[in-house]
Amino acid sequence: MSRRPVSVPLAVAVAGVFGAVGLGSSGLLGPWWSLFVDDLAQFSAGLAATLTCWLTARRHTGAQRRWRLWMGAGTCGWTIGQFIWSWYQLFRDDALPSPSLADAGYLTLPVFALPALIALAADRPVEGGPRRLAAQLVMVLDGLIVVGALFVLTWATSLGAVVRAGAATQFAYTVAIAYPVTDLLLTVIVILLLARSAAVNRRQLSILGVGLFCLSFSDSVFAYLVAAGADHMPPLADAGFIAGQALVAVAAATPTRETPATTATGKTLQPRESTDGEARPHHRWAHLLLPYVPVAGTGVLFMIQLAQGRRLDGFEIAVETAVISLLIIRQAVTLVENAVLLDRLSDSQARLSHQAFHDGLTELSNRVLFQDRLDHALALHHRDARPLAVLFLDLDDFKAVNDRYGHHAGDRLLRLVADRLRGAVREGDTIARVGGDEFAVLLEGGGDPGVPADRIMAALREPFDLDGATVTVAASVGLVEAGTHGPVHTADMLLRRADAAMYAGKRQGKGTLVRYRVDLPDGTGSSDLAEMLADTLRDGRGLDVHYQPIVRLNDGTVVAVEALARWTHPSLGPVSADMFIATAEEIGLIRLVDDFVLDRACRDAAAFRGPWASIAVHVNTSAARLGRPGHEETVRAAVLRHGLTPHRLLLELTETAPLPDLSAAAGAVRRLGRFGVRFALDDFGTGYNALAQLHAIPVDEVKLDRSFTVADGGRSEAICRSIVSICTGMGVTVVAEGIETDRQEAAMAALGCRYGQGHRYGLAGPLHEVAPPGALDPESTLV
Repeated sequence: MSRRPVSVPLAVAVAGVFGAVGLGSSGLLGPWWSLFVDDLAQFSAGLAATLTCWLTARRHTGAQRRWRLWMGAGTCGWTIGQFIWSWYQLFRDDALPSPSLADAGYLTLPVFALPALIALAADRPVEGGPRRLAAQLVMVLDGLIVVGALFVLTWATSLGAVVRAGAATQFAYTVAIAYPVTDLLLTVIVILLLARSAAVNRRQLSILGVGLFCLSFSDSVFAYLVAAGADHMPPLADAGFIAGQALVAVAAATPTRETPATTATGKTLQPRESTDGEARPHHRWAHLLLPYVPVAGTGVLFMIQLAQGRRLDGFEIAVETAVISLLIIRQAVTLVENAVLLDRLSDSQARLSHQAFHDGLTELSNRVLFQDRLDHALALHHRDARPLAVLFLDLDDFKAVNDRYGHHAGDRLLRLVADRLRGAVREGDTIARVGGDEFAVLLEGGGDPGVPADRIMAALREPFDLDGATVTVAASVGLVEAGTHGPVHTADMLLRRADAAMYAGKRQGKGTLVRYRVDLPDGTGSSDLAEMLADTLRDGRGLDVHYQPIVRLNDGTVVAVEALARWTHPSLGPVSADMFIATAEEIGLIRLVDDFVLDRACRDAAAFRGPWASIAVHVNTSAARLGRPGHEETVRAAVLRHGLTPHRLLLELTETAPLPDLSAAAGAVRRLGRFGVRFALDDFGTGYNALAQLHAIPVDEVKLDRSFTVADGGRSEAICRSIVSICTGMGVTVVAEGIETDRQEAAMAALGCRYGQGHRYGLAGPLHEVAPPGALDPESTLV
């Protein structure tokens, strides 16, 4: 904001003060006319201050209006007192009329100036009500305490002796001390307000404070002259009266920063204001210690005077007693205010804590609080085997309610659902809203968790009234019990299981309750299965190798066995091979499974004796590993480590994804082939490019997928005949998979397939159950 509205009246006021004082003190006028000019200047200044305060008050509201009205009343009283004073001086020939009726007018100024100052300082964006009143009361008490202590100090050192010497009566004595006391009070209040006021009013307060200080200065000179018995007051000493009233008028004419300034480009410039909450730490300490410093000074002074044998007079004792009483009152008010603030802080913290851990719409626990309680319950489960279950609910077709009735109705539905959930579970159970229309329930009390789950689903099936519209919703619920499907290490793991069971229910038709299990449809539980499998592969426990025979079709002689990975989990029991193999491929651990089976198969085959001394062992390996670093070394190392003849190892290439580099795979097969290892294409006919692989990779066998070993005389038989014919022409042996009946065996033999594998010749099982008597080394640990 431009400073022109302040600088112009300020310049006029300064010029007026210097002109009046200079003219009255120049000696160009006679004594009476000099006195007349001096009194006229003081009266004019007071009248100007009064009119300016009242006229500018009409253009403002609130505190800006109130302080001008208060100050105008004070300057009006002062101006009346000045008129009376001038009458005594000019027409009754009383140079220093004191005490007189003029004192009553003069002393109205501090009476009205005090509320004006407080109103001006209160015009700022702070919390109102009792706290503002308490802050104003403390400020006034601080001012009175400081004034009283400083007055005692000045009285005991110099002022007391001067006043006692010059005061003829008790009334004159009282009037004489009233001026320095009120002046000192206003000065201290201004200092306190300047330290605590907002920047938006500091300019007005500073100008007003300087004006009151000028008035106080001349008042002090007047009191001293009266006490000293002087016969007149020089015009220069009255300059404070003129300047003080002129500055009051300037302060009233000074506008506040009500509107932010704007630049030429239209950009708003926000003033940098300092509020109480932004006070620096040393400023806050200064505010707290301010009333105690002068009081401590009076105590030191009294101790020195007592040590010197000087007795305290009654006035000093009375004032010091009043100061101490005010200090006690001030401390009591501060303690009460602090107690109120602490209560508010405690309430605020409680509200913030509730908001941080509860859902704002339903007042249920939120995900943070639910996670914390679930972590604690899981810790108790691990330590004391306490029962623990989690329900995960999702409202079916909740979006349809929002779309049809609006989000307000959807919010009401969520609140009603929360109420029914509270009524369906026990008091100690934790219910949380963990998503838009998703809820979770923590059950810790034991018993069958399916019972509260059924109560919840029954409660939700009852119609809801949404402001006249009847809505029926259902919920898909997933249930998981800790410890029933393998160890649960984290709360997230338990929540994932409950969530997986819930989504499995949605796929089954919604509105259902599904208990979690690892082999949920569509691999829903595979994330937990992956963690369990990873744990197993780290220590190797739970993995085993079973063997299935491969026979010659014309006589049923076992010519090879296929090594198959099997996994038995301590809690889950046997896990489907298709499921855990697929999981191992998804998480990138199939290499560990393949290497485990390879090493075990080489060890077992090296121990074959008697009728099995020369049979081969087939081991599955991912075709994608061919040509990868380390794979060929792993195969060679396993063969050499157990002393197996390389020709007896046949690697079946499984394909779950297109080979990234067919030529690199072919090169790896050739290199291992020169070492002696043989290869087969597994599940031939179902891969991404079976004929291309058969052409590019020099394999020794082809294992015909079970989908073609159907003795129906149709297309499958035609495809099977073509594959056998192609492989025979290439010198590649064909093994038919999935043979279960005599008819299939006869059909495959008739098509030219020499070897077969399937349940017709035995299920996969541990080696000691599959191998015939005498097939294993008696000293081997495999027997």
